[in-house]
Amino acid sequence: MALHFIVPSCTQVQVGELIALTGAEAKHASVVRRVRVGESVTIGDGAGVWLEGTVEDVSAAQVAVRVSARREQQQPESRIVLVQALAKGDRDELAVQAACELGVDEIVPWQAARSISRWEGAKADKGRERWATIVREAAKQAHRAWVPEVSSVQSTAQLAARAADARMLILDPWTQTRLAGIRPDGRDLVLVVGPEGGIAPEELEKLEAAGAERVRLGETVLRTSTAGPAAIAVLSSILGRW
Repeated sequence: MALHFIVPSCTQVQVGELIALTGAEAKHASVVRRVRVGESVTIGDGAGVWLEGTVEDVSAAQVAVRVSARREQQQPESRIVLVQALAKGDRDELAVQAACELGVDEIVPWQAARSISRWEGAKADKGRERWATIVREAAKQAHRAWVPEVSSVQSTAQLAARAADARMLILDPWTQTRLAGIRPDGRDLVLVVGPEGGIAPEELEKLEAAGAERVRLGETVLRTSTAGPAAIAVLSSILGRW
């Protein structure tokens, strides 16, 4: 399988042209992945453009690739959005990484009432940047044409406002409605995953009042790090992506 790299500036590059990997991406290609002249690689801008090409020159500062094919992939009409509650340790980061590999289209950090981790002030920007880095690397590993957006951390009130324009599904192991039984209606599907301590009753009430639905995955209770990815796999099958 060809190695994949992300170069935002490649948007206008056409077949036959040279494109250069520079900076950290060039170092990763030449030093870490050890690409060689003549090797086939793919390059994307993270927003749908997908290029195929052959390496013509390699150095630590720059890797030159001659483009042989180009295509543009559109985003799906019904997107999958993961609202991931902040969690202790690296459990939320594990969820974010797996969600990206499995095809999520947007990730929303959620400051839930029972979240032990708190993103406040400068920590909020740092946390979002950390998640965005994890998503970018996971998108490269998964060879994704679109790199999912990582939104700013949101409150429960902000999540409730999103329910007006999307179909919001709260993962709740105690409800009777199964996620596998839902039928898409063309709207974005927003999955809400709570923290280790679960979603507080007042948060559930606020989200349901805004139109959110409770759904379950199965008979067992999953960790916050695995619930979202598992649900994304189910939705990918329902939407015909898999």
